[in-house]
Formats: sequence, C-alpha cells, structure tokens
Amino acid sequence: MLSRCSSRSPWPLQTRSYAISVKPPKVLEGKRLPRVFKDKKAFQFSWYTKILQTTEHSPLVFLRHNAFSAQRLVKLRNDIAAANKSKPSLASPTPIEYQPQLTVIRSSIFGAALREYPGLDVTAMDKMTNEVSGGLAVLSLPVLDPPRLHAILRVLDRSFPPRKPKTEEELKKELEEKNADPVTPGRRMKKQRAILHPELTVVGAIIDGKVFLPEGVREVSKLPTLETLRAQIVGLLSAPSTQLAAVLSEASGGRLARTLEGLRQGLEETSGPDAGSPPA
Repeated sequence: MLSRCSSRSPWPLQTRSYAISVKPPKVLEGKRLPRVFKDKKAFQFSWYTKILQTTEHSPLVFLRHNAFSAQRLVKLRNDIAAANKSKPSLASPTPIEYQPQLTVIRSSIFGAALREYPGLDVTAMDKMTNEVSGGLAVLSLPVLDPPRLHAILRVLDRSFPPRKPKTEEELKKELEEKNADPVTPGRRMKKQRAILHPELTVVGAIIDGKVFLPEGVREVSKLPTLETLRAQIVGLLSAPSTQLAAVLSEASGGRLARTLEGLRQGLEETSGPDAGSPPA
C-alpha cells in the first residue's frame, strides 16, 4: 500500500519529526500495556506490523526525507520503479517484475509496532533511529536481490546528492536579508511559494530479521545474486570430483604405468652398476 498524495499540491509534505523509540514506554497511571489503538491509528499499527512481518524474506530500507512536495514524492516512486526493472536473460526471458512499495510512516505508531516485533536487535535499531531528524519513510522490497538494491541506491544517490554546507558569507547574506527593512514599509508582503530543496538519505535497513546500518546496506547491495552464489557453490563442490575423474582417465589410458616405468629406469641409471661397491 502506497501513501498517496495529490500531485497538485505545491506545498511540502507535512510529517511529524518524532524519533522512533524501541525502548519500553513508561507505564502511566491509569494506562495499561500493550497500548490499544483505535480507528485510524489502529489501521496504521496493523499495516506497519504487516510490513515488518515481510522482513523475514524481503528487505525493508529506512529513509529520512525532508522538504518533499507531493510532486517530488510521485517522481521518487517512478524513479524507484524504473530502477527496479530487470533486463531479460536466457534464464528468465520474461522476468516477473516485483514493484517495491514506498510508505511514509508515522514514527510514534511505527515505533510501537517495532516494540512488538520479536527477535529485533533493540540496540542496533536504537542506534539507527536515535539521531534521525525529519520525516521517515520505509521502502519495502518484495525479494532480496542485491543488484536491484544497488540500482535503487544509485538512483537515490543521483537524485539526492549530499548538500554542501553553507559558507560563512552565505549565512551572513541570509541574515542580512532577513533583518533588512522592507522596501515599502507598512505594506503587507506578498506570500511567495517556498523553494524546496528535498533531501533523502538511507539510515539503515532490516534484512532477514537483522538490523543493518547504512554501511552494511551498501555492502549487501554489492553481493551477487542467489543464483550466482548457488553456481559458485556447485562449482566448488564439483571441482575435486572433476580432478579425480581426470586422474583416473589418464591412468586408464596407460599414462600412469608409463610414468612409473620411466621413473624406475631413471632410478636405475642414477644408481649405476657400481653404486653399491665401496671406494678404492
């Protein structure tokens, strides 16, 4: 399920910037645990729980977003869908396309769903989400395919390169413009549409029930596919038997007997007829 927004809205996507907390909450007076959600929150909690259950066989990538408009969010989904496409090969002439799902999450309810998820490394998850500010989104991939994951990460890096920090001159100029007197005192300033500079960074992922930080996610994306790993394992297992078969085929052809006969003759020539007699 995708979080859809109207493509006509010119304003940035409004999201709460609460940090995800995976630590057990404090029990307040008159409250009980586990917390029971109602109406819209209950639907969100159920949906987030369903997304987390898919991490047993598919990766879930966490993204931090900031200053996103609805149009830019739609374009981001289209870019991810384009990067997810695979080229036909002899093994799969008509491959089945599994589309990833990008969902903008509500941090507080998602944190409650994480606390209910069994077997989660709380320490690693807290390290991944503790220092995250801004909105959060999760990218759910149907299957673990490192080449496709690598292609999606490359698209994110090209679309949202890291911004350079502002220089002292730029900061000083912005402060002067902010504190400057208006051109026409007493006249209401015309409302202008803000110029958005969207940011998107990978903060981590849950793969096969384990938490990976950004460095680990990129290392996983560099791995070969499962079919390639299986072929490599089969090659390693079949190598000794192939070498043994080659030796036996040479022995059956008589090369081994001729080699041993040549070795015997060489030893006899080296020893010679007077090798056993003592020197004069």
